[in-house]
Amino acid sequence: MLVMGCGGIGGVISAHLAERGAAPAVVTHNATIAAAINQHGFRLRDGANSRTVSGRATAALPNDAGTFDLILLATQPPQVTRAAEAARPHLHPNGALVCLQNGLCETHVAPLIGADRVLGAIVVWGASMPEPGVYERTSTGGFVIGRLDGADDARLDTLRRVLESVGPVEVTHNLAGARWSKLAINCAITSLGTIGGQRLGELMRFRFVRRLGLEVMSEAVRVAQREGARLEKVSGTLDLAWIALTAADVSGPGSPSLLAKHAVLLAVGAKYRRLRSSMLIAIERGREPAVEFLNGEVLRRADALGLAAPVNRRVRELIHAIARREVRPSIALLRRLYEDSRAEAYAATASSAAASQPDAHA
Repeated sequence: MLVMGCGGIGGVISAHLAERGAAPAVVTHNATIAAAINQHGFRLRDGANSRTVSGRATAALPNDAGTFDLILLATQPPQVTRAAEAARPHLHPNGALVCLQNGLCETHVAPLIGADRVLGAIVVWGASMPEPGVYERTSTGGFVIGRLDGADDARLDTLRRVLESVGPVEVTHNLAGARWSKLAINCAITSLGTIGGQRLGELMRFRFVRRLGLEVMSEAVRVAQREGARLEKVSGTLDLAWIALTAADVSGPGSPSLLAKHAVLLAVGAKYRRLRSSMLIAIERGREPAVEFLNGEVLRRADALGLAAPVNRRVRELIHAIARREVRPSIALLRRLYEDSRAEAYAATASSAAASQPDAHA
């Protein structure tokens, strides 16, 4: 096995595999991370437990590295195609490349590798790397694995056995629907976490942040459904088709279903309260944010379908502004996003109402 990328997710996976004797080859293009692992091993923090796992990492994949049956892509989404191209010569003819990123990265990698050689693994847990070579698991969970075309594949059984050393694994024949559900959630949680600059538990305490999250997810759900995706529940519980705002939710702020949806987001915030946006961490480290693979992905598909996604559009703009250091992440910036979205929604409603009135001069 080969693991490409050694941030929070890649580091935790590599450490667990090494701990159980699998000893994958590990590549990180960050020489500082590679040096820390080679000097100290993988230093794991899992709740109150801390331990060190022996392991090695390299800052570049040697040309004579040979071939691998499974190549796990654990880079950030902006680096996924570059990592796939670097790994392609080392993929065994009968092997599979596995996308672990958020978003719909399988669709970006398949043209380079061949769709039949690409598997997907949705990561349903969180991790961070507070310092090079130190990995902290921020929430529990496992994986959902499959192929975008839903076909059976014997390599999925191999991948399941490999990943079970990290957490429980579910095999799905509807990876596309599961991917879309996770994408909708990440468009809200990861992106709003980037703008707000706080951990998820703190953000979800604010009602206006929860409302923004519902609107971001609702736009993504509409795009997914128009594309024909059959949305899957995330972790078997969070139903994205249900959580999307209805006309009653929009017109009646006290509707029972809207209150229930806020309660669900509060529960999510409590469960993943320690989660800090990986996209914000990437920006802080001077890297390109993954927003084009999240909200940007929704927008490109919405534009192609003729659908409006104004909140996702504004979220993307603000994250690029944060990356350019034009604005700083803060709760106040999220509040401004909320107020701007309210003003835009009011203007659109007023315009629609005016258009529906008979012409006074007719």
